[in-house]
Amino acid sequence: MRWIAALFLTASTAFAEGEAPGDFDYYVLSLSWSPTWCALEGEASGSAQCDDEKDFGWVMHGLWPQYEDGWPSYCRNNTRNPSRSETAAMADIMGTGGSAWHQWKKHGRCAGLTSDDYFALARVAYDRITRPEVLRRLEEPVTLPASVIEDAFVKDNPGLQPDGITITCRSGRIQEARICLTRDLEFRECGADVRRDCTMSDALLDPID
Repeated sequence: MRWIAALFLTASTAFAEGEAPGDFDYYVLSLSWSPTWCALEGEASGSAQCDDEKDFGWVMHGLWPQYEDGWPSYCRNNTRNPSRSETAAMADIMGTGGSAWHQWKKHGRCAGLTSDDYFALARVAYDRITRPEVLRRLEEPVTLPASVIEDAFVKDNPGLQPDGITITCRSGRIQEARICLTRDLEFRECGADVRRDCTMSDALLDPID
């Protein structure tokens, strides 16, 4: 019975909430394909991210502090929360200020930084990545292997290796590209719990409207 108790203890530790800020091993930069999110959630909720005049492709879902196994969340950070204007200023890469606020609350506090420094670091991380331009030129929906998206990122980002990026799918669609970075924002191998590549050979990819 002792091993069962240890198993539950390990699971609760890896995915607990309220950890001390700054205690993590690396970052996951999560990039969300905006047309997918809008089709599945955003349009129904009336999100400004999905307005007709917007042309979002890969938006930053978040910059997530990560353990080698598991991740911290909702950390006990005593620094002040960002103002509405500060989160709104992130909408150009995160879709909306509301998304920026949620990411700060759940993940940003765990970085051990002020909100100003966290959002500045997140912007540097986002700019560090070349988003494949070929995907922005799609004129109609296509179905393709999720591995094609991974290959495009690897090709356009020297130093990024296949084990440093994972592509996720949701409801038969390409959802996110998750790229693993050191605390200094250098490419690195993802932990085993992050490497969960979508294996679909016919994932739907909608074009940017």
